[in-house]
Amino acid sequence: MSKGLIDLLAILDLERIEVNVFRGNSTNPSLQRVFGGQVIGQAMVAATRTVEGRLPHSLHSYFMRAGDPQMPIIYTVERLRDGKNYSTRSVTAIQHGNAIFSMMVSFHAGEHGVFDHQDKMPNVPPPEKLTAEELSKQPMFPELPEVIRRYYEPDRPIELRPVEIGRYVGQKIDDGRIHIWIKTATKLPNDPALHRCALAYASDWSLLDAVMARYGRTLFDGRMKSASLDHAMWFHRSFRADDWLLYAKDSPSAQGGRGLARGLIFKPDGTLVASVAQEGSVRERR
Repeated sequence: MSKGLIDLLAILDLERIEVNVFRGNSTNPSLQRVFGGQVIGQAMVAATRTVEGRLPHSLHSYFMRAGDPQMPIIYTVERLRDGKNYSTRSVTAIQHGNAIFSMMVSFHAGEHGVFDHQDKMPNVPPPEKLTAEELSKQPMFPELPEVIRRYYEPDRPIELRPVEIGRYVGQKIDDGRIHIWIKTATKLPNDPALHRCALAYASDWSLLDAVMARYGRTLFDGRMKSASLDHAMWFHRSFRADDWLLYAKDSPSAQGGRGLARGLIFKPDGTLVASVAQEGSVRERR
């Protein structure tokens, strides 16, 4: 079994310590703060373990404090509603006696709908054309930061294949639209709820990069300081998080030290499976 799968399952496998109370851990205590996607994914798992026969269709959350990667995170779930078709859960993540994160999750029993439409998937190269071998042929390859080259190493929970490589060496994206292929490092169990939790985990990855793309900046630019403030996500159609998915991102607005980023997530066949929105604090270091 690969290290990537072990890490992801370890992150999402919470310990139940009481009714509606769970404990999660970080697998990399050397980080300065807990990755926001980890808290999103773990909170989703806590919520799904209190609901039977229904899948999460949306989440709305707020980051209140940076997470300490050296300490466990306690998740408390409040069962707000179990109706005929929908269930609602509130999840609070706690460290050192303080709330660091809050999430509302809605679950749907599933039903037939009259309306069925979606946006089209952008026309971008497939992940097979964006391998490490292909990347090494690019003239800009020697200039890429080491953190970007690590995207292609096999010891990550999530595999990443960016489309617009040039932005990592200062290229500006005039319309701010960027794309990245994502998937879990190896196969996951056949559990639809787990795949949604895994995609929620991955959805926070570099989303605020969309804010900086117009300026030739990235989250890895030492001149920049960023932090997620909130995160919302909607699940539209079935998918597997261990198959390649295209994450198409843009940023319609940035002002006053905050930037808004949006994302649409597609299967390779063009099926829209999820939508994401996030506002973050985006500042230049003084």
